[in-house]
Amino acid sequence: MANKLRLEGKVAVITGAASGIGEATARLFVEHGARVVIADIQDELGLQVVASIGTDRACYRRCDVADEKQVEEAVACAVEKYGSLDIMFSNAGTIGTLGSVLEMDMTAFDRTMNINTRGSALAVKHAARVMVAKKVRGSIICTASVEAILAGAAPLAYVASKHAIVGVVKAAARELGQHGIRVNCVSPYGIATPMVCKSFGGNVADMEASICEKANLKGVTLNTKHIAEAALFLASDESAYVSAHNLAVDGGLSSIMKLN
Repeated sequence: MANKLRLEGKVAVITGAASGIGEATARLFVEHGARVVIADIQDELGLQVVASIGTDRACYRRCDVADEKQVEEAVACAVEKYGSLDIMFSNAGTIGTLGSVLEMDMTAFDRTMNINTRGSALAVKHAARVMVAKKVRGSIICTASVEAILAGAAPLAYVASKHAIVGVVKAAARELGQHGIRVNCVSPYGIATPMVCKSFGGNVADMEASICEKANLKGVTLNTKHIAEAALFLASDESAYVSAHNLAVDGGLSSIMKLN
């Protein structure tokens, strides 16, 4: 598989692609032959990613995923520039406000749900509309979380939003299967991304040490490339009969009850 371009000729939109998991995935998708729309609200970082990849293979589109018009325009950008849409990776998200449920700010709760769950639903909707119209047997992938299976260290709104994403994926897969469109999600364990480090107020080394301490699978530090590789599998023809699946990339943590 090392010499095979697994996404040759494919067009992808990746939300939240200016940094972290989205950036790693954009780079990997391009390595495997795709052309990519980097959709994000971090304009400077997004343009830097495009410049480093090459403007012949990537472009940047500002996109607040909670705004339906901007999501629709990001999808339209892919079609206008590259002629079609084969892959949607709905990856943009927020951890939201930390703190106890007893003091939960409902405005902050709504914002987390809007970005994480509404954003995923909008990405599915507008990607699917193009795929159905163009008769593309596409792949739609959403980033959920190990918190969509468990309820570990994250705040309530984040946990609720990620559980809801799994529901969005299953319901969409049920309907879109008749069009040959696959809908899946990937659920990572903790990674010391810029967003995570900023939210929890730690540096990369400290965050990685804390994450590794709690991990089930030792000897490997989960990073963005691991999630990008999972997304690559779900985007490629190698997963041609995989749909409505939540691929946990968590070292077994969500399936194992540790007794010590």
